[in-house]
Amino acid sequence: MSTPGPRTLVPVDGVSWRRRRLDPEHSLGLRLTLAAMAAFLVLVPFSLLGLLVLDAWPPLHRLDAAVTDTLHGYALTHPEWVRVMSIWTNVFGPMPLRAGALVVVIWLVSRGARRLALWVAVTMLVGGLLGPLLKLLVGRDRPELLDPVARAAGYAFPSGHALNATLAAGVLLVVFLPHRSGPGRSALWAGALLLAVVTGVSRVTLGVHWTSDVVGGWLLGTAVVAATAAALTVWRHRVRLAPAQAVRDGVAPEPGERSGED
Repeated sequence: MSTPGPRTLVPVDGVSWRRRRLDPEHSLGLRLTLAAMAAFLVLVPFSLLGLLVLDAWPPLHRLDAAVTDTLHGYALTHPEWVRVMSIWTNVFGPMPLRAGALVVVIWLVSRGARRLALWVAVTMLVGGLLGPLLKLLVGRDRPELLDPVARAAGYAFPSGHALNATLAAGVLLVVFLPHRSGPGRSALWAGALLLAVVTGVSRVTLGVHWTSDVVGGWLLGTAVVAATAAALTVWRHRVRLAPAQAVRDGVAPEPGERSGED
């Protein structure tokens, strides 16, 4: 009676797992790979920054304090600058941006792009939930200034304004890049970057956030957009649409979308 030898795992279709994980024809392997890349975006830079914040790392604290002192000193002597930053931070706050995202969702649904509309809603919702949850987990206090020019409630890390502005910038790029070319595409990129950067800077200028809070919001927002865009890319492969890089090409209209029939 012979003893069976060790069993070897042979791919049923003759394709190794290493090749399947990047093969558009095998959506599960591709999905896992993209999910791992998105997790890397979240776990490395954002988590490292979060750990430094939790540990009150002295060099980071000194850098935060130096930037805050410099910008706050400028704000005290330039009240018109404070007014501009206050207007900007209110106009492009989380709630107005979510209202704008809702308008985009309704517009996409009206044009038949229901999956893209779902992506916009999920992206804003996931980011909107992660921000407050992480604020509670980290529990970092906001700057305490002797002569504040603005006030804000709640914890500091990550900045909700910076997070939501980054999410909105990602939505602008992914949704509207396919409908722009040449100067219009450059203008869209410039507008998205301006939205995210100036909104974050306004929070430090007004003395309601540390610089690392804003950087944390930018990192988390970028990670959320990357993760949800990766899922949308997997869907493109499943329905056999042409591959596209979201940050370069946006997302082309879906099959049957009315805008693609004009």
